[in-house]
Amino acid sequence: MRAATVADLPLICRLRVQRTDWLTARGSDQWSVAGNGKSIEIFAVAVGRALNAGETWIAEVDGTPAGTITVNHRADPGLWSRDELAESVIVHFMIVDLSFAGCRIGDVMLTHATTLARAQQKNWVRLDAWTTNTGLHNYYRRAGFRLSRIARTAAGPSCALFERATTLRKSRSLSARPQALRVD
Repeated sequence: MRAATVADLPLICRLRVQRTDWLTARGSDQWSVAGNGKSIEIFAVAVGRALNAGETWIAEVDGTPAGTITVNHRADPGLWSRDELAESVIVHFMIVDLSFAGCRIGDVMLTHATTLARAQQKNWVRLDAWTTNTGLHNYYRRAGFRLSRIARTAAGPSCALFERATTLRKSRSLSARPQALRVD
């Protein structure tokens, strides 16, 4: 994991477009303007702010960018309470490059978010997920998150609220491909 810079903005936008196209091809409206998602231009402005604030990271495998994640203390209005925000870090814009699908890059990025939360003495890693993307919900459950609730707000289509206590995961290193378990 490395801190992202403003020079990474085109990469992050490319990852977003790549993943949006992939989701659309599978019948999902996640991140699409048709699904009430933010346009790539609005996304770029939001990521640019996070880059300037030092809140965005790039996961690399052998020097090649494999994914991105933003971690901060903000959320769309109406999703998390003030108390919930005070005791957590919030994950945004987690995207894995499709060429690294299945390599557990997302797990590494979520572990990084947990490490950041622990360093800030926060008890929770929280995020909102696209409400209708049950495959994504299942991914977060496998990663140790639990569905807290579906927010009832006009904040947008990403109202499935997931959380994981910071005591659940320890750091793991990033390898180029998943390693087979070897028993000697």
